[in-house]
Amino acid sequence: MKKCKSIVDFIKNIYKKDFIALHEPVFVGNEKKYLNECIDSTFVSSVGKYVDKFEEMLAEYVGAKFAVAVSNGTSALFIALKTAGVKQGDEVITQPLTFVATANAISYCGAKPVFVDVDLDTLGLSPKALKEFLEKNCEIKENRCINKTTGKTIKACVPMHTFGHPCKIDEIKEICDDWHIELVEDAAESLGSFYKNKHTGTFGKVGIFSFNGNKIITAGGGGVIVTDDERLAKKAKHLTTTAKVPHPYEYYHDETGYNFRMPNINAALLVAQMENLDKFLENKRNLAKKYEEFFKSIGVEFIKEPINAKSNYWLNAIKLENKTQRDEFLECSNKNKVMTRPIWTLMNKLPMYKTCQTDSLENAEYLEERIVNIPSGVVL
Repeated sequence: MKKCKSIVDFIKNIYKKDFIALHEPVFVGNEKKYLNECIDSTFVSSVGKYVDKFEEMLAEYVGAKFAVAVSNGTSALFIALKTAGVKQGDEVITQPLTFVATANAISYCGAKPVFVDVDLDTLGLSPKALKEFLEKNCEIKENRCINKTTGKTIKACVPMHTFGHPCKIDEIKEICDDWHIELVEDAAESLGSFYKNKHTGTFGKVGIFSFNGNKIITAGGGGVIVTDDERLAKKAKHLTTTAKVPHPYEYYHDETGYNFRMPNINAALLVAQMENLDKFLENKRNLAKKYEEFFKSIGVEFIKEPINAKSNYWLNAIKLENKTQRDEFLECSNKNKVMTRPIWTLMNKLPMYKTCQTDSLENAEYLEERIVNIPSGVVL
């Protein structure tokens, strides 16, 4: 790609480093202080004040009534689906353009993903494609959405806010409500993103966020389930703490549970990270503005936040003209120590999901061949 050198030079001038990662974590606050306090307290596992504090901070920030901190975003989505009623033999609609964890969490429930196309402007699940798929392939029987092709119940729908850009989540919710489908939001990438002034992850019955090492705030790992439903929140906490019935000393478990609770030592990091989240978001939006102006000047399309949305710009992305140009740019930039990556391989092309039902996936196919992520970490 002829423009590669100018892009590489521009990015290196911003970060002023020899090697530039796609998204490095930044620890510039009270991380060491809180970690030391946590260690001194000896409460480094899944019990401790920082777990409770982080849940309170996160719930308040996104505008949810309840938050349940867990070990990672994948386990958060798995438990969110279980609490929404997804079970063995069900089907769950999601988008093919997503990280594999979205589809994996569905599979952990014993359910099967159904892949429906995305919108070109949001990169997320298309409400138009969703409505067309349901009208063509489904019917409502006894307040359940039945897939006429398979005879299975479509229990839930999992849209994902790609790279932190909100999808048209209000339209998706309306369609899900009409078809008796539970809306479970995969907001793993979109902490700090809003759609029509409402935080992502709070439109459906339950939503989740991730705090993996490359996310906007991180503890190396971690996830959280958010909801306004107190019963669901209690169920999620119960399941993620091995389904142990509370008791001062006896061990009694009333169902198959999971050891998914977030350790206090991770939560200590996240409390410190939350204290700087607004600064990180401001920094990332400033970076996105610089990128937008630069790429416009050289005739390359920069992926901007959609209409009605305020994005966290977690991972910045550009859209190139074709797959050949994409591959040339990936090779050139990485060879010059600027880390870039293509968008994910579509889920329906992976061996474990190749038999899943899909629609045309026209937009997802188009984007898969053209989208490239560029360095997006906070600029110190």
